[in-house]
Amino acid sequence: MRPKELVTAWVDAFNRADAFTLAGFYSENAINHQVAESPVEGREALRAMFADGFAAAHMVCIVENIFEDGDWAILEWRDPLGLRGCGFFHVVEGQIIFQRGYWDKLTFLRQHGLPIPDQAH
Repeated sequence: MRPKELVTAWVDAFNRADAFTLAGFYSENAINHQVAESPVEGREALRAMFADGFAAAHMVCIVENIFEDGDWAILEWRDPLGLRGCGFFHVVEGQIIFQRGYWDKLTFLRQHGLPIPDQAH
């Protein structure tokens, strides 16, 4: 599967809140670094990350653009509440080996009524 096709399938699984299918798109030792969070490494840890996220909030990914350049796909997205972000997916042999995402965590927490972590001074 080409990177753009894989990310399109990834979005479909994300919008179904299907943590198992999402995890299957990643290599065994893949790293997902959402810059608002610590990096998550390994397929099982990624599955748990997605399952926890779907349990905490109803998330929807609306594709604005998907670009492909070699073995990279870039996803520009928004959600129905107005949050926007982008993700970079490095795809090798049909699996994501690295992903980095950029989005506003504070806005996300507020939109979903989730607790905002205490800021240590």
